[in-house]
Amino acid sequence: MFFDPLYFIILAPALLLSAFATLSVRTRFARYRRVALRSGLSGAEAARRLLDRAGLSAVRIETTAGLLGDHYDPTTRTLRLSRDVFSGRSVSAVGVAAHEAGHALQHADRYLPLQLRTAMVPIAALGSNLAWVLILAGMLLSLLNLAKIGVVLFAGVVAFSLVTLPVELDASRRARMLLSRYAIVSGEEASGVGRVLNAAAMTYVAGALTAVLTLLYYLIRLGFIGGRDE
Repeated sequence: MFFDPLYFIILAPALLLSAFATLSVRTRFARYRRVALRSGLSGAEAARRLLDRAGLSAVRIETTAGLLGDHYDPTTRTLRLSRDVFSGRSVSAVGVAAHEAGHALQHADRYLPLQLRTAMVPIAALGSNLAWVLILAGMLLSLLNLAKIGVVLFAGVVAFSLVTLPVELDASRRARMLLSRYAIVSGEEASGVGRVLNAAAMTYVAGALTAVLTLLYYLIRLGFIGGRDE
């Protein structure tokens, strides 16, 4: 498909948005990484404060390797923060850490989209690993039923991407609200947190758009839309 002009025609908007979002999040994180927080709190300390205020003292906070590999693991109730975020005392570090704390709050609140996303993880993992193999094999071997199975699996990936959007946007909303409520950030710091988190949110929008348009490409190439491709 990477040599098919139709692929690039359909995916062009998503590819451009994805490139812009990736550049934006790296640029804004780097910019606000140089802006020290007046409160002097590190990302881990800010997240700990938010969690404790919510009665989530049992949620652990650990460091993880890699840049921007921060995430919340609901199976072990653990916040894993990259070293720059865990130890950083910047607007970027606190914003990212608070976002991940937002996921822990969602988990505690039984936030429905997070529950759906967690339940869909095995389906999304299977679809990500196997869908394109079945679709490609079905195309090359003219086995439409095999390709159909691949499309169904990939539709699970698309659904996972779409469910992820409200989860991430809500976590950022919670982060911004609580950081201001507990006076961890104020004024320009709060604006900086918003810019960092908005840039991060755009990567999820780009990911969802890419998934949807890729599914559209498969449906067209397999003849489900616009007739069979000969």
